[in-house]
Amino acid sequence: MAHRTQLRVRFYELDPYNHLNHSVYIQYFEVARIELLESIGFGMVRLEGEGYRIVVTDLAIRYQASAGPGDELVVETEIADIRRASSTWRQRLLRNGVVLATQEITAASVDTVGRPVRFPAALGDALAAYLTPAGAAR
Repeated sequence: MAHRTQLRVRFYELDPYNHLNHSVYIQYFEVARIELLESIGFGMVRLEGEGYRIVVTDLAIRYQASAGPGDELVVETEIADIRRASSTWRQRLLRNGVVLATQEITAASVDTVGRPVRFPAALGDALAAYLTPAGAAR
């Protein structure tokens, strides 16, 4: 199952060609990941309070079509893999069901000073609903 986050393109996010600036796609994907974490009760404040941070260590994005002013978009977020101290997240940005961009990130679980730590078991359990079938089989 994918978590879905709805967004609308704002005028100040556009480039000189009236397209959504490429860097904003990355921000939209980040917003969607944070929304997923909030929805399962593991927002950034809770994670930090429990001594954890989730940091992006690798990012690959593929742009397929541009978004424009006022477009209503949806970001779908799934978890491809959860390991001891890292996870892989896959996301798609859509407009009316058409994929505009895809992104895959690797995120590390670290403590508040940046040392790798085991991914919190309770967080892994909460994210299980968003594991892709391939990730669930691992």
